[in-house]
Amino acid sequence: MVALLALAVHAFPVTAQGSNAGDGVRLGVSVGGISTVGVVVELFRDTHAVELALGTWSLRELSLSAVYKEYFFGSRVRPFVGAGLWAVAAFPPSERTGLALVLRAPVGVDWSFVDDHAIGAALNLNRALGVRRTDPDDDLPLNKRLVPLPEIYYRLTP
Repeated sequence: MVALLALAVHAFPVTAQGSNAGDGVRLGVSVGGISTVGVVVELFRDTHAVELALGTWSLRELSLSAVYKEYFFGSRVRPFVGAGLWAVAAFPPSERTGLALVLRAPVGVDWSFVDDHAIGAALNLNRALGVRRTDPDDDLPLNKRLVPLPEIYYRLTP
């Protein structure tokens, strides 16, 4: 499997966003992570990036995330780490609006496989910072553990 992946990476002789990439924007879609499906705008400069994501789990809530990312190496396959915030607003039909603020730390890999196209995968480590539950009588304390959420994505540099 590793040999097939190495062959696939080597088979596409194109450049990728790397240490000499300059400034740019990537647009994309994601599955998993902060939502079932989401749209992403990534502003990058060399190996640094700011990612803004908007998504939903079931069309009854809205997820918004802002993350600073650092890419490593200047090749087609680049690992990255990041840190940022994720805000969620839930709108149940007959209850009050629920809100949550979550610390988000994605760790993953980005693969620029053809010209301006890239796919990637990340494991988002999340920890709740604050919550307003939809049920006003629910006063349970916040869960302090890290919650891992996997994500895959596609990005295009227009």
